[in-house]
Amino acid sequence: MTKYILNSGGIKKYPDKLKKINQELVKDLSESPKVLICIFAEKREDWEEKYENNKQIMLENMPESISPSFELAMPNKFVEQVKNSEAIIILGGDDHLLRYWLDQFDIPKIWDGKTVSVMSASSDAMATNYWTCDWRQTGDGLGILPIKFIPHYKSDYGVDDPRGPIDWDKAYKELENYGDKSLPIYALEEGDFIVINK
Repeated sequence: MTKYILNSGGIKKYPDKLKKINQELVKDLSESPKVLICIFAEKREDWEEKYENNKQIMLENMPESISPSFELAMPNKFVEQVKNSEAIIILGGDDHLLRYWLDQFDIPKIWDGKTVSVMSASSDAMATNYWTCDWRQTGDGLGILPIKFIPHYKSDYGVDDPRGPIDWDKAYKELENYGDKSLPIYALEEGDFIVINK
């Protein structure tokens, strides 16, 4: 059984929610879990900096009884790194860039039985269908989870965007009418998360 923690994104703005998701992440793990941080959804030159930043944020928000160790995911050793980790955190960013990397691996088989925490674009990737804030359109995820997903719901995401503010009701309707209409829609506000075991 794989445990998926799907976060809407923007969680760093909500300290209480950040503590909650970190507690959820380590709830069923050892006291010294190995955590793999995957930044495939961002430009390669940003990985090390984002890894250090996120590692620090996690350490500050972990339960005191837990002493995790962290590793930065690299495509050329990703399968081995996943095998040696208890939890995998896949950060958000660009939907297409993330898919470029994930499509090269036997997902979800390689992380069977692990805890996989995803946010924003990586939550989109786990879903069957999603609505992306960057492209402002529907898309197809990897179909690992039989759900539809909208990240950053009802937030001010892209408030400075020249296209104007996002029409969230329109986004919801577009996703509702896209793909398998029987699938549940998870439109989560920023910082909110759900847990799905599969």
